[in-house]
Amino acid sequence: MLQWLKSLFAADAADPAPDPAVPDGMRVYAIGDIHGRLDLFEVLARAIESDDAALPAAQTVIILLGDLVDRGPDSAGVLAKARSWQRERKVRILSGNHEEMFLKSFDNPDMLRHFLRHGGRETLLSYGIAKKAYMNATLEEVMNLMAEHIPPEERAFIEAFEDSITMGDYFFAHAGVDPATALDEQKVHELRWIREPFLSHHQPLEKTIVHGHTIIEAPVDNGVRIGIDTGAYSSGILTALVLEGTDRRYIAATVDEDGEITVRHNPAAP
Repeated sequence: MLQWLKSLFAADAADPAPDPAVPDGMRVYAIGDIHGRLDLFEVLARAIESDDAALPAAQTVIILLGDLVDRGPDSAGVLAKARSWQRERKVRILSGNHEEMFLKSFDNPDMLRHFLRHGGRETLLSYGIAKKAYMNATLEEVMNLMAEHIPPEERAFIEAFEDSITMGDYFFAHAGVDPATALDEQKVHELRWIREPFLSHHQPLEKTIVHGHTIIEAPVDNGVRIGIDTGAYSSGILTALVLEGTDRRYIAATVDEDGEITVRHNPAAP
C-alpha cells in the first residue's frame, strides 16, 4: 500500500509532457493540398519567403504535403513552381494519393479511369493536351496523349516525392497514419489514403501528425494531429502551418469573390 501511494504522489508531481517541437534552429513551413491552384501557391510561396526573411536566420524547410495535382486548373504549373523552388531552397515534397493515381495512369487503364474521374482531366489539359482531342479520344488514345505531352523527367520528379517526413516531435504524412501501427512501420497506402480510424483517434501517438488529404474549413489541431487541407481547389484557401520551437501559427492565401488573392496570418484559431 505504501509503495502504491508513493507512486501515486510521484505521478501527480511529475512535470507535464512537453509541447511538441521542431529541433532548435529549425523553421518549418508545411503547405496543404494545392491541387492545381498555381495562383494561390505562388502568392503563398511569396508570403512564406517574406515571413522567413523578416525573422532571425534559421534552418528553414518547406514541406509540401502532397496532392499538388488534379482538380485545379494548373497542375503542370504547380509542379514547375515546386521544382524551381527546390532549386532555390530546401523544399521537401510528399506524395499524395493523387500523385499515386497520376503515375499509375500511364500504363493502367483502370487506374486512368479512376484518375480522370477525380480531377485528372484538368491535370492532362494543363500539360497542353487539346480539350477537343481529349474529349474525342478513347482510353488508349488518352494514354498515348499522356506519353506525348508529359515528359519522362516530369514523371521522375513526381516519383521522387517522399512518403513521410519526421522532424523533431512531428511526423508529416499526406493523409495520416494507422494509429495501431508504429510510425516506422506504416504502409504507404495508409500514409496516402487513410481517413478512419485516424481522424477520430484521440489518444497520444509517438509524434504529432501533420497532414492534408481531408478537407476542413479551417486548420484542425486536436493535440494528436494537425490537418491543414483547406480545400484550395474549391474554397480558394491554401494554408501553411509554421513550426518553430514549440510555436505553431498559420499563413493562408485566400481568393475573394473578385478574384483578388490576399494573405492572412493566423486566419483561424486551430
